Amino acid sequence: MTTPPFSIEETKPSFWKRYGSIIRILISVILLGRAIRAIDWVRVEEAIPSIDWKWLILCLVILGISYSMCSARWSHIMQATGFKKSARDYLSLYFAGGLINQGLPTTLGGDSYRAIAAHRQMQKNQSHTISLQQSFLGVLLDRSMGLAGLCLLGAVGISVSGSVLGAWVPNVGLLLLFIMLLGAIGLAVLLQWEPSQKIYLQLMQRLKIHHPLPATLATWGFKAIWWQLIFAVLIHCFALAAFWTCLKACHVDAPIEALLIGIPALGLLMLLPISISGWGLRETSLASILGLWGLDPSLVILSSILYGLAILISFLPGLPRLIHKG
Repeated sequence: MTTPPFSIEETKPSFWKRYGSIIRILISVILLGRAIRAIDWVRVEEAIPSIDWKWLILCLVILGISYSMCSARWSHIMQATGFKKSARDYLSLYFAGGLINQGLPTTLGGDSYRAIAAHRQMQKNQSHTISLQQSFLGVLLDRSMGLAGLCLLGAVGISVSGSVLGAWVPNVGLLLLFIMLLGAIGLAVLLQWEPSQKIYLQLMQRLKIHHPLPATLATWGFKAIWWQLIFAVLIHCFALAAFWTCLKACHVDAPIEALLIGIPALGLLMLLPISISGWGLRETSLASILGLWGLDPSLVILSSILYGLAILISFLPGLPRLIHKG
């Protein structure tokens, strides 16, 4: 008797696939509950009527600029792959993907949407098409540059503000900054070197990604790396400014050095798929980090909740695309 190629047990979904979403929701609820327990409700009740809404409107403007810059970076990379659409198309795709991420534990869901939607648009509307693998490569390159900018800003923050954690910490920040910049330059040089290009192309061929070099050079190539890194750091500076406006709306005067550590640290923590769109994780983390500078945890948590709502509102322009085009 021959054994079937797949048993019933092998085809069953794994525990994480079956219960992962429930677990993440529970973690978000637990973290939010912990943050709420730390709130001094008297302070919050006093702060809410005096919230300065002008600062929150400014927050929405800053976030809109930041996400539009992200869309511009992604469009530059995707155009190098051969996906040529209007700025409006790129914006709608990016904001739709960002809106999807507001209900998911990581950015992977929205990133997948962007890649698949771009691939389908090329199939429907143009004679020239790009493979799904090429589309995913464009999104991956975009995310890699975003992560690089976040890490660079974090290293700057540690070098400027790390003394609150220890006298030796600023030196570590400078060292990390030097290593990351040196690594980025080294990668850019390698991508210009023909032997390393051949190795890279062979690796991409195994992954069935054709013509990966134009998009890769448009992101990490020696001519592009300088402005790409500056652009990436600037995007995260806008995110920092947006959260600062939420603090100002709640009449919290936060030193910039606190945010230079808090915001990059939060960005890295939110890469972990342990909560829904960072809810709970954002509030507890920022309350702990900014508490090192003596900021009121209750008002920090309130500001963080306002910031999360502002992010959700900022991505609402992507809703019509999700409704009409899916």
